[in-house]
Amino acid sequence: MEELDEREISEKNKKTLNMTEGSIVKILLLFSIPLILGNLLQQTYNTVDSIIVGNYVGSNALAAVGSSAIIINLLIGFSQGISVGAGVIISQAIGAKDNKRINLSVHTAIMIAILLGIILSIVEFIFTPQILKWMKTPEEIFKDSVVYLRLFSLGLVFSIVYNMEAGILNAVGNSKRSLLYLGVASVTNIFLDLLFVRGFNMGIKGVAIATNISQFISCMLALVFLLKIDDSYKVYLNKIKINKKIALNMIRVGFPTGIQSTVISFSNVLIQSSINVFGPSIIAGFGIYLKIDGFNVLPILSLSMASTTFTGQNYGARRKDRVKKGMWITLGMGIIYSIIIGILLLIFSRPLVELFTNDEKIIQAGISAMKYFCPFYFILSMLYSLAGTVRGVGKTMPPMLILLFSMCIFRIFWINFILPLDNTINNILILYPITWTIGLILMTLYTWRAKWI
Repeated sequence: MEELDEREISEKNKKTLNMTEGSIVKILLLFSIPLILGNLLQQTYNTVDSIIVGNYVGSNALAAVGSSAIIINLLIGFSQGISVGAGVIISQAIGAKDNKRINLSVHTAIMIAILLGIILSIVEFIFTPQILKWMKTPEEIFKDSVVYLRLFSLGLVFSIVYNMEAGILNAVGNSKRSLLYLGVASVTNIFLDLLFVRGFNMGIKGVAIATNISQFISCMLALVFLLKIDDSYKVYLNKIKINKKIALNMIRVGFPTGIQSTVISFSNVLIQSSINVFGPSIIAGFGIYLKIDGFNVLPILSLSMASTTFTGQNYGARRKDRVKKGMWITLGMGIIYSIIIGILLLIFSRPLVELFTNDEKIIQAGISAMKYFCPFYFILSMLYSLAGTVRGVGKTMPPMLILLFSMCIFRIFWINFILPLDNTINNILILYPITWTIGLILMTLYTWRAKWI
């Protein structure tokens, strides 16, 4: 393909959303709604996996998928942190109207994602049995968990590369495109789940294979778009390589977020290990709730991503006034959404859990988890919105340290010293809102003293 010079790229820069001018509310809504819908679609097809497993394979298989999700989130979380770093660098370049830096950043980001995806896929495949044993996974679900995770690892690279591609699209303000590809992947995944599990009777193997195929499709669709678009973030296959200076910048910004996500996920692995000792029914109930939980948490994360991109562009354009206004607007949007959805989830808790299973013990475990999470989502929303703004200016270390303390160190302390005093499932669930509150207090104190706003 013939390359475009900088003037041509600038003139055709129509697919990039300029966040440095115009109504902040309108911009954030236009950008965040596709992000929210995309994440909800992704959560929908992950949830359908569990519904199909629970109804057509069995409770033990459902528990296996639920316990495996924690490990998957740990690996994906680290890669998403690196994607955040790439997105910040790209969005700041967009704000500064530096087309050369945009293009170099995009190609570097994709190469980093490919290498990271391959490494994490190999690590997951090799060490799955050891990790599951360390998590005290019950014997009755151990085999299914190994099968599911190892098959999932074969498609992990596509998921990681897609997350980076979506990060690029989001950084330039083109969140509608990633929504479209997730929509295609969601429909594909649901169809293949039913085909492989119910039609071909492949059990938990069919669920993992269906997920891998759908991730491959979304990855390829996003790549084809990036190859064809006439814009500053256009991808050329022969240019997909690492620019050392930009890669170091991305790692500097993204590595703290990646470590933060990994360490928080690691603390969740510890929590999952504590839950595993209560048996398959509690594991399955908690796993069901984590699927439902995504319908609140993922939109909250989407608003945080919107805040990061908005802040990045405006900080790059030296519009600190808009950075501050955007922070307050994002906070308000998140609080309103999380309160409404939290109330709805509480009201419809039983019918939602019953979509997955008719086992009363599992149903009660899922409903119990809802009571500890849903009333406090607004705290988590405020925490992530503030963290998103801070990351947008390139300061990823403070959010990492704050979230590291509140969501990891404190959780480890609780599990090792508080929980043994009264080892009940309720004392595990209450840990979540407590750590969210600690994180919010610390993040508020940091943001209040920040000179960049």
